[in-house]
Amino acid sequence: MLRYIIISIIGLSSLILGSDSTPKESISPEDSVSSVLMALGEDFSDSEPMIKEAISAEIGEDLVRNGFSKRKGLKTARRQSKHFVCTSCHNLEREDPDLSKADPDARLDYVIEKGIPFLQATTLYGVVNRTSFYNGDYDKKYGELVEPARNDIREAIQLCAQECAQGRKLKDWERESILAYLWTIELKMSDLRLSDLEIQSIESAMTNEVLKTEGIKLLKRKYLQGSPATFLAPPEDRKIGTGYSGDVDNGKKVYDSSCLHCHYQKRYSFLHLDDKAMSFKYLNNGAETYNRHSIYQVTRYGTYSKYGKKSYMPNYTKEKLSNQQLADLREYIKYRALQ
Repeated sequence: MLRYIIISIIGLSSLILGSDSTPKESISPEDSVSSVLMALGEDFSDSEPMIKEAISAEIGEDLVRNGFSKRKGLKTARRQSKHFVCTSCHNLEREDPDLSKADPDARLDYVIEKGIPFLQATTLYGVVNRTSFYNGDYDKKYGELVEPARNDIREAIQLCAQECAQGRKLKDWERESILAYLWTIELKMSDLRLSDLEIQSIESAMTNEVLKTEGIKLLKRKYLQGSPATFLAPPEDRKIGTGYSGDVDNGKKVYDSSCLHCHYQKRYSFLHLDDKAMSFKYLNNGAETYNRHSIYQVTRYGTYSKYGKKSYMPNYTKEKLSNQQLADLREYIKYRALQ
């Protein structure tokens, strides 16, 4: 079984493969996906954290969870953002039952079962195993800023810090520490839906140069190489809505696991929402309007900065909140408002 070793001391290859340098010939469920891909000939040198004394996965986790960290013997760094931390919009755990699909319905049930929120952004779990970032329609939002980030995880981290979190630019030691932490939460072979025959095929490919390319292709088909993002407009007629019949029970799931994550006690928002009648009456009264008081408006367009502050609400893409789920949320809000 593979073991993670302190990333601030040893390079990424040691982190992935452990101290045993013997070529892999078999696969364990706890093996990292990257270790198997390396055995098949993949090169991850471009995304290895640049190891220095001041860099560690522990510092990176502090930055991801708390927005600041302290290097040994030095002062605590200034908070990266006054508004958000990475976990405001990203989970750190697996959030999809099938990693080869972007299915918001399956994801909602999965996160409810796991007790984690239903968020606008893709989980950071396994992000180092992806090959592209800010995919699909994100160039409509961030323009040319997306270009350097599409195929470079460092640029993607920096874009997220400055534009999504609306914070300062990360220092090199912060960015590399975050990258080091992300390597500790990469995909494991047990996360993939591999049949016994497919595992045997990959194991055969690891010791056969002719088969390695096909082994890589087979493995990469089991998880998305990038998170798709399709921007949707809100319905033209807010009284009709999305055109789907809403389900109250499913709408409650969306409200509890998504809306309250940011809005309860103004955690990441100017607006407080809770499980009381006033919240639902406010949302119900604004639903059919054409401004930021409408759930249709804010879910599909997000919100802009307010009162000179840079914080804002990100929009939900089609892959993160389906029109059916939006109809479910509307139905739940109406149901609770009229009780």
